[in-house]
Parts: sequence; C-alpha cells; structure tokens
Amino acid sequence: MAKAKYVFVTGGVTSSLGKGIISASLGKLLQARGYKVTIQKLDPYINIDPGTLNPYEHGECYVTDDGAETDLDLGHYERFLNTPTSQANNITTGRIYNNVITKERKGEYLGKTVQVVPHITDEIKRNIFLLGESGEYDFVITEIGGCVGDIESLPFIEAVRQVKWDVGQNNSLVIHLTLIPYLKAAKELKTKPTQHSVKQLLEAGIQPDILVCRSEMKLPDDIRKKLALFCNVQYNSVIEALDAETIYDVPILMLKEKLAERVLTKLKISGKTEPDLHHWKDFLGKLKNPTDEVKIGLVGKYVELPDAYKSIAEAFIHAGAENECKVDLQWISSESINEENCHSVLNQFHGILVAPGFGERGIPGKITAVRYVRENNIPFFGICLGMQCAVIEFSRNVLNIKNAASTEFDENTKHPVIDLMEEQKKITNMGGTMRLGAYPCNLKKGSKTSSIYGKTKISERHRHRYEFNNKYLEKIEEAGLMASGINPDTGLVEVVELADHPWFVGTQYHPELKSTVLNPHPLFVRFVEAALYHSKKEQELVKIRTT
Repeated sequence: MAKAKYVFVTGGVTSSLGKGIISASLGKLLQARGYKVTIQKLDPYINIDPGTLNPYEHGECYVTDDGAETDLDLGHYERFLNTPTSQANNITTGRIYNNVITKERKGEYLGKTVQVVPHITDEIKRNIFLLGESGEYDFVITEIGGCVGDIESLPFIEAVRQVKWDVGQNNSLVIHLTLIPYLKAAKELKTKPTQHSVKQLLEAGIQPDILVCRSEMKLPDDIRKKLALFCNVQYNSVIEALDAETIYDVPILMLKEKLAERVLTKLKISGKTEPDLHHWKDFLGKLKNPTDEVKIGLVGKYVELPDAYKSIAEAFIHAGAENECKVDLQWISSESINEENCHSVLNQFHGILVAPGFGERGIPGKITAVRYVRENNIPFFGICLGMQCAVIEFSRNVLNIKNAASTEFDENTKHPVIDLMEEQKKITNMGGTMRLGAYPCNLKKGSKTSSIYGKTKISERHRHRYEFNNKYLEKIEEAGLMASGINPDTGLVEVVELADHPWFVGTQYHPELKSTVLNPHPLFVRFVEAALYHSKKEQELVKIRTT
C-alpha cells in the first residue's frame, strides 16, 4: 500500500457504546492480516489532556512511553494491538485550540482572522495526517469521542468530512456506531434513533460507509434491510454488534460479521491472507475455561467507578488467563478499612493490591491494609501510592518511627519517608508536570523482582510527584525491606520487596500500563500465581483441621 488509509469511527444516539473497543477490534483484525495499524482518539473536551481530570469524572488517566497523559481508550488500543501509542494518538479540543492560539500569538497567521474553519479544522487534520504521513502505518483508525450532534464535536466532524474530500473515496471511510434499542413493551427493535443519528451525520456532509449496530438482540434480516434502505448504506455494510461476555470476544464477533472485509472492500484493497488469530483464540480459551479461582481484593480510593483502575482490572484478566485461573477481583474502599474491621474485611482474600491515587483521603485504610497482609503473610502488591503506603507502614511499625509519613499528606512531618521530588518543588502548574512516561530501572541480582522479570534492566511507565526519601534507605533496608529496583540516573527507589514474606512487592511505577493480551505483565502473572498458592495452602489447612 502506497499511502495510509484513514478510517473514522463516530458514534450516535448515546455515549459508552464502545467506539474504542470497535476501533481496537477492527485494528486487531487488520493487524492479524499483516497490516500495520495505529489508532488515535480525538476527544472534544477543552482540557488539554485528562491528567487534571478527577478519576470519577473520566476514569483512569492512561500514560504512554513518551509521557503523554491520555484517554483510557488508548489502553484498549495497546492491549489489543500489542503496540505502544504516543502523544500523537490522543488529541483534545483543548490541545487543538492551544496550538492554534499559540501560533496566532507568534504571528504565524500573518494577520488573518483566525476561525474555526479553516484554522481549527486544519489543525485537527494536521494531527490526523501526522500519523498517516509518517510512513509507518497502512491504516490510521481515528475514534471521534462523544456523539454526533454534540456541539463540541462539530469541528471534528467537519475535519472528517474534509479528510474524505482531501484523500479521496478509496483512501478514507466512516464507520458509524449506533444503538438499536429493544422496547420490551412493544417487543420490537427500533431503528429510528439510528436513522436520526445518520441524518445528523448527513447534515454535516458525511455519508457513513458502514453501520455498526449495538443491540441486546440479534438483528433480523428485515431490520438490516430497513437500516440499509433508510441510512443509504449497502445491506452487507450493516454490522451487528451484540453485547459480549467480555471485550476480548469482540474481535471474534466482528470477524464473524466481516467488518474488516467490508473495510478492505470499500477501500479497494485485496490480496492479503485470512487473519491469523490463533494466539487471540488461545487466550480466549484459557480465559473462558479456568481450572482454578482466586479472590483478590483491590484496596483503592476510587472504587465506586471501576474505570478509575481500568488497566489494573485488565492486567488481572491477562494474568488470570496466563495462569488458567479466574481472578475474582473485588473492590474495597480504603475509607471503609480500620484496625477493628481489617481482619473481617481482608481475611477472605488470597491476595491484596493497594492501588494508586492522590491525596490524603483513604490513606489510613491503605496503611492498615498493608500492615494486615504483611503480618499475616498474604500476598501483597502495591502500585505507586500503594508502594509508598507500604514504606510508611514499614517505617511506623517495624522501624518504630511512629510519625513517619509522606509530605503529600503531612507537610510538617518530622520523618518524611516519602517526599516531594526535588524537581517538583518549584512547579505550580498541575497539568503535564508530573514524572511521566517510561524510565529505566536496574533490578538487584538475586531479588524476587529480577527473577520475575528474568532480567536486571527494565523500563516502566511512571506518573507521580512524590518519591521514596533516600535519607531513610539504609535504615529501612537494614530492617528487611529491600530496595530491589533503582533508577540508574537519579537513584530513585522504584521497587521494594520483603525477602521473608511469601510475596510482598511494591512498585513506584505502573506495570499495569504495559500488560497486553499477548504479553501479560510478569508482575501480575506472578502475583496471581502467589495468590493461587496461598489459596491452595489455605484449602490444605482447612482439610487438616476437619480430619
């Protein structure tokens, strides 16, 4: 293929239909045929990136190797395609306007009146073409956030119309994802919401090439014909997207519906072989036919919205399949845990993960949970703030530094075992100023962590402002908490572990961000394995007690 092909995925009727999963599934099907694919997300909100958004508002903030704070859909893209994304894969209205205003202030528009059309739309197109013109990809799939008809989405929709005109009919197409609701009282599937959604696209100058229809019920032939007739698409371009048991079923469902074949036909592409999905199907086989089960508790601050820990939840799915084990992941609010109830709350689990987060709320519960699992030999995994809570708990209860704390929660603590990073102390702007992206880490030979990775030099992604205070490193290590991972450039402690505990590991970085279907993260794989071993030991003890 001489030039990249551009595929746009829009949504109508309602949000949360799964544009990201459809985009990732299409990307997987094209990749499985040998094409090079990347996916980008255009988000219509005015924040420059989601880094300053509350997790309750937007779910987790995903971080790429190059330090971009992005929408959580980029996590799906990476997990499905097993290829890294970058700053160029997530563009917001805020970034578009910021770029245009910056150019205007520099005088780059030579005194012209700066307008939505052409200046904003040209900047959107520049970002779309940035990936396509790199020469790296055969397909650039672009997901447009929000719904068609949203006032904030209009410049993106206009840019899509212009791209189709710029590159020609055989180099670009639009997939419109919409909802076919089932009215129980009438016992009917209704097509009118989809018709109205397509009408709004047509009013914007875009005729969708393919309809992907989300539904609880199978689409009868007459419904498909009606959609094709009134939405002006070919009959075989009406694709059924039924609710799936797991998001990882969707590529297989889209394979059966021939979504990728329709895309290739529309773009006049032929000659590639059938998709090779045997690794994906192997994963699904393990995922759906587990031989064991473990119960793992996630102790966090944002558990009311599971999307706040989306990558962690998905990493457990990958690790569970690798161990042929179902992971029963249960969400525990750290604010609900105290000294009196920690046994009754936590004793039922075979492993505990203390999750990332920011701020003082819920910290006592996290520290209490760490102490309980440390003293009771329950497998423990701490990520970012979870690792910092482990250091604080160890300092207080093993080193007897009773007022050990982080300056994030207590600016005046006399023992800041966790402190603000030196380069962060003069920063006042919150957006995009944390330690972000991939950094190297050297693992100590002979440590549990180095044996898990099978090497001593790794690179992992970060998102934090506070760090292990190396003034306390010697004392903490002498007491038994090993700093087994160190940043070679700064000396920053990246990993801590307890040698005399079945499985006690804390990481300053976020390993969940690199876990994919085809490459489950080794720390999650081994943590699930440790939880499974703990579960079996408990079962043996119960047998001994009852005989």
